[in-house]
Amino acid sequence: MASGTFASLRRLSLAFVAGLLALSLLAAADIVSGDTHSDISVAGLSAPQIEEQLQECPLVQALNEHKLVTKPPTTSLASRIFAVLFPGSPAVNAILATIYISGPPNFLLALCPPNIDPSSLSVMVAFAVGGLLGDTLFHLLPEIFLGEDSPERARFVLVDPNKNLLLGLGIMAGFLTFVAMDKTLRIATGGDGGHDHSHGHAHAHESEATAAAVAATGADTKGDGELKQRKTKSGADKPKDNDEKEINPSVKLGGYLNLIADFTHNITDGLALSSSFYASPTIGATTTVAVFFHEIPHEVGDFALLVQSGFSKRKAMGAQFVTAIGAFLGTFIGIAVQEFGGSGSDSGASAQYSAGLLGTGLSWGDMLLPFTAGTFLYVGTVAVIPELLETGKDKTAEVKKTLVQFVAMAVGAGIMLGISWS
Repeated sequence: MASGTFASLRRLSLAFVAGLLALSLLAAADIVSGDTHSDISVAGLSAPQIEEQLQECPLVQALNEHKLVTKPPTTSLASRIFAVLFPGSPAVNAILATIYISGPPNFLLALCPPNIDPSSLSVMVAFAVGGLLGDTLFHLLPEIFLGEDSPERARFVLVDPNKNLLLGLGIMAGFLTFVAMDKTLRIATGGDGGHDHSHGHAHAHESEATAAAVAATGADTKGDGELKQRKTKSGADKPKDNDEKEINPSVKLGGYLNLIADFTHNITDGLALSSSFYASPTIGATTTVAVFFHEIPHEVGDFALLVQSGFSKRKAMGAQFVTAIGAFLGTFIGIAVQEFGGSGSDSGASAQYSAGLLGTGLSWGDMLLPFTAGTFLYVGTVAVIPELLETGKDKTAEVKKTLVQFVAMAVGAGIMLGISWS
């Protein structure tokens, strides 16, 4: 009897242990399968999907509430102005911005005297440099690497080293593109100077034209450097009028090459506007302001160079309007790339995110803004700074001029900073 009872307990114990072992194995299998499923789902999430799930976290929701309490959404004067100027979609706003930067600066040329000296625009050029560098450093670069802040919730950045490298490569591509353009123009003009936005080479062209006029009038020089006029005063006036119409061929070539460079430069302006508006309305508006301030001295300098190259005032203005077509061409190209090339940051498809350019989730449309930043860095530094560094012999005048230039540069950068400061 006792042995039978012991045997029954023994069988029950074995069954209980076997049951526990089976349950443990099932639980382990369920955990493993759950971890595998979790890994698969996480690997298939895009950056926007990850951010949406993060927003469901209690800590993130608390951060959102704190942000709304401490920094309630407000509408600044600049925002209201931009809303009126740019009321449509990114494509429509980019086209409107192109009209704004192309029309008014060219119409202002009607008020410019034909003999304006490009070097007199140094203060305006310094102001434009501040605007371009401010837009690049305060708006474009943070937008490229970090994205735009949201006024209603906290934003998170998923760091991808390969993605950052590719964005940096886009910035370098824009910078080197302008280096190649400038170098090509310098080679074509025989080293007289490229299409620098300060147009400092205009003085070289002007001196060439003056030398040609002196040679044509039959003027000679004495050993002491003084000019000896071979003809009478009344006879010299007539050839002088004819000489004003005869421009050195190299100067004429420089004028036409400048038009080509201006057309190409305007294409990059159009690309900048389209890519910035597709990034965000704020970035698009600030880029428009920066390009507009830059276009005024740029167009006036081009106008002066064309007049020195033999263009009449009317023909020079007409040529500037023709080169403005390049800005619209660049804008339409940028819109096409954004619309048909896609944007990795706006895509919710995990397949598209995991693929992209070299597996980074970036699209060709995402590369336009880094390219724009690279061109702005070149224009704001290499192409313009050399003119601001030029100095004369009068130290007092140069110190005053330098201070005014720095103030103008600070004002230009301050405007870019004030527009986006929250």
